[in-house]
Parts: sequence; structure tokens; C-alpha cells
Amino acid sequence: MTRLSRDDVVKSVDRADDVTIAQIIGTGATVEELAEAQAWLANDEPLINDLRPLAQGRVRELVDILSELEGDDEEEGPADPGSASAVG
Repeated sequence: MTRLSRDDVVKSVDRADDVTIAQIIGTGATVEELAEAQAWLANDEPLINDLRPLAQGRVRELVDILSELEGDDEEEGPADPGSASAVG
């Protein structure tokens, strides 16, 4: 199991900026751990049904980092029609 490289992260994580890439690499995680973290975020039900313990250690760190990315995407959604930014 080799540790993540910048190329691994860029290929696996859409819209990751340099800071996020550095955070992910800084966990010391492997490609397999990144894939597991992404699986937890995509749909945790099959993992729970397989009686797997909740994400821990480096996988948990990756879940936290990746979930922040998803939160940023939601904040960049369409503007509320009543908000000041939506008024021309």
C-alpha cells in the first residue's frame, strides 16, 4: 500500500484546491483509504449493513476533509431569489 500522491488525489477528488490536496496527502493515507472514505460519503448503508465499523483513523480524517468539500459545493448553489446577490 503506497501513500497518496498529488496525482492520485487529483484523479480521485473533483474540484480539490491545492490546500485540500495538501490536507489529504498530509493524512498519510493510502489510495485504498481514500477509496474507502469516498465510499462512506457516497453511501454508507452498504458498509453499515456489512457490519463494518464506522470510519476511523486516517479514513475518518479523509471523510471529514471530503465532506467539507461537499459542503462548499452546496454553498455555491443557485442564489435565493430574495437575496441581495440575486437582485440585479
